[in-house]
Amino acid sequence: MYVMPTESDELAEIRRAVRSLCDDFPGEYWRAKDAAREYPGEFVDALTKAGFLAALIPTEFGGSGLSLDEAAVIMEEIQASGCNGGAAHAQMYIMNTLLRYGSEVQKNEYLPRIASGDLRLQAFGVSEPTSGTDTLSLKTRAVRDGDEYVINGQKIWTSRAEHSDLMLLLARTTPRDQIEKKTEGLSMFLVDMQQAIGNGMEIKPIRTMMNHSSCEVFFDDLRIPDSALVGEQGKGFRYILSGMNAERILIAAECIGDAKWFIDQAKTYASDRSVFSRPIGQNQGIQFPIARCYSQMRAAELMVHHAANVYDEGGNPGEEANMAKLLASEASWAAADMCVQTFGGFGFAEEYDVERKFREARLYTVAPISTNLILSYLAEHVLGLPRSY
Repeated sequence: MYVMPTESDELAEIRRAVRSLCDDFPGEYWRAKDAAREYPGEFVDALTKAGFLAALIPTEFGGSGLSLDEAAVIMEEIQASGCNGGAAHAQMYIMNTLLRYGSEVQKNEYLPRIASGDLRLQAFGVSEPTSGTDTLSLKTRAVRDGDEYVINGQKIWTSRAEHSDLMLLLARTTPRDQIEKKTEGLSMFLVDMQQAIGNGMEIKPIRTMMNHSSCEVFFDDLRIPDSALVGEQGKGFRYILSGMNAERILIAAECIGDAKWFIDQAKTYASDRSVFSRPIGQNQGIQFPIARCYSQMRAAELMVHHAANVYDEGGNPGEEANMAKLLASEASWAAADMCVQTFGGFGFAEEYDVERKFREARLYTVAPISTNLILSYLAEHVLGLPRSY
């Protein structure tokens, strides 16, 4: 394991515990799930039972009450073990919105059951086919009707919707032509999916290049109680921004874990594989790319922990979270490409798991936010350049 030399005993223990759990889910398990496009329910159940998915839930609600930095180590170590945290990571970062803006009734009703594993909060309904990352242009509507809201619209890339009991849904409650600021008029709802399926909500899976349980979700006069509203009506966009910072930091930590996995696989293979009567790792043409990826990963790792610490200290880590996501996703993808190149033809063989992890790693320069949008954010909000869109 590549760990920071100054890492605390507490973080080291978290790594050890996560690594021990992941040892029960070797490559054969993930290859079988990938081939069948099945959800790794056993792995998610094991994470839940061990308390890792309740890391950010306070102890008074049955969670572990850990910091975001500690949660980031959990996600990193899952990836570094060759597993896939994408099957469950939303439950961590969605917690932020519910914890910060949910009512006491909502927190008391749902958080203990999420922490115990009785409920899964895995679905995050934000992106839409026509708006993508232009969240302020989303068209899904939630119209108040007495003590209910009636929802109509469509979401896309709502991963794990088929395997979640609850969805955090962002919908427009005030038409755009009736708001003073474009960031107003969107509201957040906590939807009971088990009640909604077949009663105005339909889920359709999307087959993608990696096994990520992606879905489209359709709403046709879905009725939900007004108690499902999270926080104030019309303030939903502001609520998700804070949650997105946590999301980007945790995803960045996963990318660091992936990079470590690729580097470790390449290093081991280069040491063992002999061509022309010498290990290929003796050649600088093999050594240098591995060393470069290691340096790139270490630099990104520092930014990830810095961003998590800014978040934990109560600051606004918009700059740090975006840079962490940018640097870590690029480090992960560089390491993935290097690993395939090191393995040569064997990098495309399923049995080595490199091609599976390669496909999975490609996602994170695109989602949950693309590299170009991060650069636009930094250019405008950090460097003070004119807005580009």
